[in-house]
Amino acid sequence: MKKAIALFAASIAAAMMFSAPASAGFFFKKQKAATDVQLVSLQTKNTKLGWMQILADEAPVKQKKVKATINTSPIARKLVAFDDSVAPGTIIIDNSERRLYHVISKGLAVKYGIAIGKEGFGWTGTEVVTAKNEWPTWTPPEEMRIREAKKGHMLPEKMEGGIDNPLGARAMYLGSTQYRIHGTNQPLSIGKAASSGCFRMANEDVEHLYASVTIGTRVVIRN
Repeated sequence: MKKAIALFAASIAAAMMFSAPASAGFFFKKQKAATDVQLVSLQTKNTKLGWMQILADEAPVKQKKVKATINTSPIARKLVAFDDSVAPGTIIIDNSERRLYHVISKGLAVKYGIAIGKEGFGWTGTEVVTAKNEWPTWTPPEEMRIREAKKGHMLPEKMEGGIDNPLGARAMYLGSTQYRIHGTNQPLSIGKAASSGCFRMANEDVEHLYASVTIGTRVVIRN
């Protein structure tokens, strides 16, 4: 069978070398030939394959899936249509949907998965971005340290930025509050009510948003 395939392939190649016109789309480079052309792939119904692969009846190579990491969100960001009355640059945080929308032009926004405040820690309102930090230092408020200590979780008074820091790769501070839009080292919390009032994003997403946000950006938090 293999010998028959090889002979068939050779006969096709020979026929194309001497008789296929340039417009046919099958080309070989030949020294001193009048027309130098190049072999292109054949088109099947769904997949573009090399012609030898088709003759050998081999299945196409499957692409490997990208492995999720500590920086990857389980909810992929998307470009979506949005309320065209919202000014470009505005950030809308929707608590019930657990999504953040960054309006990039009239009627168009980037939609991100986020984690919101757990029960008793959710809030709504309008703020502006007053500061931005890369790999921010985390200083847990005293009331948080007391609250977590009662559960047996001893929090540090201060933690320098890094991959183990709960604030992740970037932070954008909201008004004069203690709340931020920030990264996380717990990406599986995205899409859940899990924080103490801040809005968590996977590190890849918060870096993407951070690059497009300026000081003074309006942030609307709604139910």
